[in-house]
Amino acid sequence: MAASALVILVIDENHIRASIIEAGLREAGHERVIVVHDVDGIARRIGDINPDVIVIDLENPNRDMLENMFQLSRAVKRPVAMFVDRADKASIEAAVDAGVSAYVVDGLRQERVKPILDMAVSRFNAFARLIRELEEARSELEGRKLIDRAKGILMKSRGLPEDAAYALLRKTAMNQNRKIAEVAESLITAADLLGPGDPA
Repeated sequence: MAASALVILVIDENHIRASIIEAGLREAGHERVIVVHDVDGIARRIGDINPDVIVIDLENPNRDMLENMFQLSRAVKRPVAMFVDRADKASIEAAVDAGVSAYVVDGLRQERVKPILDMAVSRFNAFARLIRELEEARSELEGRKLIDRAKGILMKSRGLPEDAAYALLRKTAMNQNRKIAEVAESLITAADLLGPGDPA
């Protein structure tokens, strides 16, 4: 996605600091920058604006404010770059746990905004890719378990060898234009409804 196409939401109660961030983003070629100064009802505002990236600037955040922003970060599932004036080790760890893509202490200078934003987007995308790959691997493993169980049902009920049971599952899936795991799951459900049990 081109820089100018990104919708960037800047959340900052301090108007001067917000203008520094906005200027840095516009200078870097970002045209769609929306600045919000009031954090009340911010979750709803984020839903309305639907930004691609969120930049949060907290001048002197207290623990409650940080926790609220971390909860927001967990909920929005978007790259979040957070600028703070100072932070302790616990706050930094909490930011990482919350999925904040870039947590910058005492780093608000106009020329630093773009590289930090780029890093936030890059880290978010890398993390999202890892999560997606993990989900795919988990799904594939579940599919394999279903297929093995369905093969067992066919082997027992029809007296088929393992390779023939698999071939039957594959043929049925092709005929029905479905995944083998879906056919296997249907077979297991039917067997559970019809029979006393199967070799799990």
